Amino acid sequence: MLWGISGCSSGRPHNLGLNNKLLAACPASPNCVLSQKSDSRHQVQPLSYSGPLEAASELLQQAINSMSGTQIITQDASYWHVEFTTRWLRFIDDVEFYFVESEALIHLRSASRLGYWDLGQNRKRVEEIRFRFEKLLKDNRA
Repeated sequence: MLWGISGCSSGRPHNLGLNNKLLAACPASPNCVLSQKSDSRHQVQPLSYSGPLEAASELLQQAINSMSGTQIITQDASYWHVEFTTRWLRFIDDVEFYFVESEALIHLRSASRLGYWDLGQNRKRVEEIRFRFEKLLKDNRA
């Protein structure tokens, strides 16, 4: 059996989604980052935008779709869940976005489904999303 390929995913976590307008807290393991109420080890900044939420949502979708291994699972006006599948071992990471229109912010959480250490991949992914999103924002202002 090719455990390295077929054994690297599990079912979707039960803690996904919003609970009182909050994304789930990160576990103690270092394989998660969060922009809401997080300790310094897991903390990342939310995405910010100006202009209408619909325009920001469209640009974020473009940024996500430009990345490999993505599948949008849930997409409504204020919450998205996107699965990112790693290229080599086919690990699935869950990335969530919470749109707070009144603050022009998009909070996010990126977490590995399995394992303890992710070699910083969730943080790198969030920063890549940020880079692509901010580039699209800048390009659309010009």
